[in-house]
Amino acid sequence: MFKNTRKSLLLSILLGVLLGTLLKFFVIDIIHISGSSMEPTYRHGDAVAVSKLAYGLVIPFGASVFFSWKKPENGDIVIFMHDGKLVIKRCAGTEGFPLDYSIDNGYTLTVNGQSFPLSEEQYENMRTIDSVPAGMILAIGDNSVSSIDSRNYGFIPVKNILGKAIK
Repeated sequence: MFKNTRKSLLLSILLGVLLGTLLKFFVIDIIHISGSSMEPTYRHGDAVAVSKLAYGLVIPFGASVFFSWKKPENGDIVIFMHDGKLVIKRCAGTEGFPLDYSIDNGYTLTVNGQSFPLSEEQYENMRTIDSVPAGMILAIGDNSVSSIDSRNYGFIPVKNILGKAIK
């Protein structure tokens, strides 16, 4: 009888570890915020739950989605890889959204009725692009003044979005 109890306990533990691993790789994960680019929504050190199934089936240890069933919407807080690091930003514009630029009171980008400051370099890099390209999103941090985001490194391919923050 003692052997059966040990076997059952070991099997339960192994099953729990397997289930937990599958959940972490494919369903839900917790990330920790590093930096101030998403303030005031998220602060440095905050833990954020991420739905990995929000947009598709994520490839474990990869930087893309194996199979997609939904695209991000404006306002979604998305997670993606950039330069080998997980990044969290807000989707400020989706495919086809017009991009308007102004240099009246400093450089600004307006998309979907919201204005974002641009440095002169960001303006020069983006000013010839009149809308968010197909299959891409414009991802900008909520603290847009101090955020390094799509204004610096370009649009994010939808296939590279690994999840959505759960509020």
